[in-house]
Amino acid sequence: MNNKSWAATEFGNINLGDKRLSDRLTKIADQFISSTESPINKACGSWGDTKAAYRFFQNDSIDYKDIVRHHSEATKLRAKNEDIILAIQDTTYFNYTSHPNTQGLGLLSRFTGKHKKDILTKGLYMHTTLAINTDGLPLGLLDQKITAREVLSKDKIAIKKRSHNIALPIEEKESVRWLNSMRETVSIFHENNKKVVTIADREADIYDLFLLGEELGTHYLIRVSHNRKINKTAIHSDISGEMLWDFMAKQDIEGEIKINVPKKENQSKRIATCNIKVGKVKILPPRSYKGKKTINALDLYVIHVIEDAAPEGSDKIEWMLCTNIPVLNYSDAIEKIKWYCLRWRIEVYFKVIKSGFNVERCRLETAECLIRYLAVISIVAWRVFWLTLASRTTNNITVSEFLTDDEWKVLYMKFNPESKIPKHPPSVKKITVWIAQLGGFLARNGDGSPGITHIWRGLEKLSDMVLGVRLYGNICG
Repeated sequence: MNNKSWAATEFGNINLGDKRLSDRLTKIADQFISSTESPINKACGSWGDTKAAYRFFQNDSIDYKDIVRHHSEATKLRAKNEDIILAIQDTTYFNYTSHPNTQGLGLLSRFTGKHKKDILTKGLYMHTTLAINTDGLPLGLLDQKITAREVLSKDKIAIKKRSHNIALPIEEKESVRWLNSMRETVSIFHENNKKVVTIADREADIYDLFLLGEELGTHYLIRVSHNRKINKTAIHSDISGEMLWDFMAKQDIEGEIKINVPKKENQSKRIATCNIKVGKVKILPPRSYKGKKTINALDLYVIHVIEDAAPEGSDKIEWMLCTNIPVLNYSDAIEKIKWYCLRWRIEVYFKVIKSGFNVERCRLETAECLIRYLAVISIVAWRVFWLTLASRTTNNITVSEFLTDDEWKVLYMKFNPESKIPKHPPSVKKITVWIAQLGGFLARNGDGSPGITHIWRGLEKLSDMVLGVRLYGNICG
């Protein structure tokens, strides 16, 4: 019989210096996943548990990195049988400007209002590396940094504006976070760096990141932002070489691919038909580069994905992807494009954190408390995301990994009230649909797989049902 919660399994042997803290972390995680969209006091349910949760987040002896690091070790175990791990990096921002009493928040943006007065947007930023397999199943976090930017004085802002054309070493830039996350990811899979492919969008188009990938012996797939000069013979030579986009325009079309474009803002979801081109190029460091100068050119493989014409009102798809994994033909290109399409998983994951748990409404008193809170929510949100996708992407998940015995039995009786509880649980796919139905999913023919919102709402209702059954059992025997 399995009535051990997922949080007890995930955090069962974490060492936070005091077993009571470890037990409290497990309880908080279980409470949060059972009460999504709720503030801390509603999720905890009682004044005693609420006070205990506040004390946990206020405890300066707890380093949020220890929580994330423990979870990343569990992620590594979940990934042990995978041939390839896609390590997707991205940054998201949490806006707490409407909470003026929260201390220690950082600057998110600064702009001048209509009355020529500086308006600050304050909050925290979070850089995350999410591990998924090539089927798209999120296996957990590999790295996470949550921090507050410095709120610069007007004098410092003026100095920064005057020096914006002076290139700085990567170590002095905020963008070093992409390199640090790659290092952390490689350290987790140090036995087999070739197993990991770092995937990121255009913000990670950084020469230092490509160079670091070579030094660490790991792979990457990055969407290109800069139309840099390629195939040059020397660092300061303008005689040879050509621009990347011009070079790729000359390459032959290898074939087509159909890409599912998700709905965004005022644009409907659609299927885009795109042409594929591939090429191999050499790149040298930019003129202003402050790192090593005496190095050989880096060999990169480039995949150009471009839509001939998008429907009216829709943005045309055009991706320039670069990688240090050989891409020699159409088949190689298709594989890498499918990997890059899975980058969208981290965007959905961030939606779970922000919309599923309403984290920007949290009114903890300091940035340090919020950071611990966000670290816990991030892991709980991963679990919700995993539950949503598990039945879609694999047949190897067992019900015991998915729900406790009490949970699946309550679900079964809810949707089969005239039947006896079977000895063996139904399939994970069936259970996923039942959870979603509790959250409002209609499960009609043509409705497809349930979405993330139905899952997180269904989990909350399931928790209430299980609690009712347990209370009834205690009262009536």
